[in-house]
Amino acid sequence: MSTTLQDQTTTAQRCDTLIQHALVIDGSGAEPVAADVALRAGRIAAISAPGSLDGWQAAQVIDGTGKVLSPGFIDVHTHDDTNVIRMPEMFPKLSQGVTTVVVGNCGISAAPVTLKGDPPDPMNLLGQSSAFHYPSFASYVAAIDAAQPAVNVAALVGHTALRSNHMDRLDRAATSTEIAAMRSQLEEALTHGALGLSTGLAYANAINAPTEEVLALAEPLAAHGGMYATHLRSEFADILDAMEEAFRIGKHARVPVVISHLKCAGVDNWGRSKEVLAALELAERHQHVGCDCYPYTASSSTLDPKQVTDDYDIQVTWSEPHPEQGGKLLATIAADWQVDMHEAARRLMPAGAVYHCMADDDVNRILRHPATVIGSDGLPNDPLPHPRLWGAFPRVLGYYSREQQLFSLAVAVHKMTGLSAQRFGLHERGLVRQGYWADLVLFDPDTVRDAATFTDPMQPAHGIEAVWVNGVCAYQGAQKKATGERAGRFLARQRPPVNSSSSSSSNP
Repeated sequence: MSTTLQDQTTTAQRCDTLIQHALVIDGSGAEPVAADVALRAGRIAAISAPGSLDGWQAAQVIDGTGKVLSPGFIDVHTHDDTNVIRMPEMFPKLSQGVTTVVVGNCGISAAPVTLKGDPPDPMNLLGQSSAFHYPSFASYVAAIDAAQPAVNVAALVGHTALRSNHMDRLDRAATSTEIAAMRSQLEEALTHGALGLSTGLAYANAINAPTEEVLALAEPLAAHGGMYATHLRSEFADILDAMEEAFRIGKHARVPVVISHLKCAGVDNWGRSKEVLAALELAERHQHVGCDCYPYTASSSTLDPKQVTDDYDIQVTWSEPHPEQGGKLLATIAADWQVDMHEAARRLMPAGAVYHCMADDDVNRILRHPATVIGSDGLPNDPLPHPRLWGAFPRVLGYYSREQQLFSLAVAVHKMTGLSAQRFGLHERGLVRQGYWADLVLFDPDTVRDAATFTDPMQPAHGIEAVWVNGVCAYQGAQKKATGERAGRFLARQRPPVNSSSSSSSNP
């Protein structure tokens, strides 16, 4: 059992917060154990059998009877890059128990960035040009420190962001001189604690980057203990080729690979998750690989003409030239305008969309796989965001674990905490362990559930009782309100990420 109960009966001890009689799920995958937990100076000071810390003097005592205390959830796939600074309260994440976000995914990041005009697609998902103030990664870290967000922040560096900094146009391969300049910026970021490199090779402004460009750019990662995360070149028919490309890049750079939001997109791809996961398992025999997944059958991004189809619903979430069309189905807009869907998409762009492009069986199979951790992939700047922005983590606990029984509650927590921290190299996070940072969430296992929907997405979850970030209570579930305390910090990479999925006996 990973949570070691200790004899802490002395009356001389003091702490900031004492959580009593909680059912502790420690994030390792181990089964729950009843315990009292004391927090002091931002860390977990003691974990002991119920009642044995009664002599401690605590500034705040919390009754955890009937509730689960777990590590705070780690959202490994976010696009909160500019929002952690512009909107540091981070209420959509706090209210679902998230205490750490990983930004810089899908090849897009807020830093290092020097724009020549408007941010190129899909960097516009992070905000307008006025949101980009960070020509170096060090300046971005300084801005996070100054903003004091309510959650911790760890960051990848985006390939498309680097391309935008050094190329006159993005519909071609980078030259050796441009790659050298990109590598220099990447190394500066790694020196200042970046986790590694991310790519979004499916997007128009990166798809013309050949594999050789990414191979060369990834070469500095190993020396800094970095990692490679990728939105694959294809999540549709060519997904296996795209996965092989990702594995090749990881082998060449000698670094762990994380496949972002692994899915089988498109009707013709439904049912292929067995093949996809078999390819992942084959690669696991030779290198460190893993994936993240969000718990929904719909994706969300910018409106992409290549993905326009009448095979499934596509909901427009925003449009610069036609903001009044936000919230409507693309098919409805096309019918109203008496044009086909491709022409409607062309008129709407730049725009955002939700694509209902996945099958339940595939999502279930990928979520359950031992290599999978959870990421929301939420888009905080969408006027009508995908509900995953507010509900991803409680949905795993409520819908997938409690109702669908896809995995135990201990495994669900492991996928959102301990495994995530280990894979992304987040030191002393992700576990309820004495001496670890006190990033914690208290929730009701019987009622925890997402409340956000596709038509009403900005809803805080049910059943989240309290959230602590670095030992400070940041969210109180009874009022569904943030406390106003912002104790988050930038988390620099401190050790090489390790993929432990193949050795986790607690996973099904």
